[in-house]
Amino acid sequence: MPDPHLKQLIEAKRKWDDPLTPEDIAKGFKGWYSSKYLPHFDSPGAQQYITYRLADSLPAERRQEWEALLKIEDDLERQRKLEAYLDLGHGACYLRDPRIADLVQGNLWHHDGSKYRLLAWVVMPNHVHALIEVWGVPLGKIIQNWKTYTAKAANETLRRNGSFWEEDYFDRYIRDEEHFRRVVRYIENNPVKAHLVNAKEEWRWSSARYRSQADLSARTLTHPGANRVPPPP
Repeated sequence: MPDPHLKQLIEAKRKWDDPLTPEDIAKGFKGWYSSKYLPHFDSPGAQQYITYRLADSLPAERRQEWEALLKIEDDLERQRKLEAYLDLGHGACYLRDPRIADLVQGNLWHHDGSKYRLLAWVVMPNHVHALIEVWGVPLGKIIQNWKTYTAKAANETLRRNGSFWEEDYFDRYIRDEEHFRRVVRYIENNPVKAHLVNAKEEWRWSSARYRSQADLSARTLTHPGANRVPPPP
C-alpha cells in the first residue's frame, strides 16, 4: 500500500511544478512520482543529486538500526540520516575493490556529454553519489542503465551471483547556485568525512581530483573519459 504521506507530498509538488510537455512525456519523463518509500523528480534540464547503493549496504541483520530511517517523513532529514548510515560501511563493500570502483567510475564517465552532463561524483565503498544535468534521457533510465551494466560486469569480475545494487535510489534536484556548491562540497568531501583519506584529492574515484580548488561551480570537468566518443545508444 502506498505511503499516504508520500502520496500527499507528490500531489502537492505536482500542483506547483510546471507540467511536462507532450514531447517530454513521449520520451518517458515522469515529473514528480514516487517509489515505495521515496519521492523522485524526473524532468529534462534538471540538475539532480543522486545516491545509489549496494544491495547489502543496509544489512538484514541490522534492520532495527536502519528501518526507522526509511520512515522519516522529512525528505532531507531521511536522506541525511541514511547517508550517514551508509558511511559506516556495512555490507560487503564491493566498491572498495579498485577493479569495481574503476568500473563504476568509468561507467559514469561513459555517456558524459552525450546523454547527460556529469557535474560531480564519488564512488564510496558501498554507495555512489553523482550530480548530473539531465538532458534527453529520463533520470530513471540513466540510473537503470548504470546499474544494469555495472552489476553484470562486477558480478563477473567478483565471480558471484545475485543482486548487486539496491533497486531504489535517492534524487534531489538542485534549487540554486548555493545549493549546487553545497552538494559538490558534500560529494567531494565524503571520503574525508568517512575517514577514508585525509584530503579529498587523495580519493581516486571522485571528481575532486579533476576540479580546481577555487572553483566549486564548474559545470564541465576534464576527466579520462571526457573526450571519448560513445557508441550509438
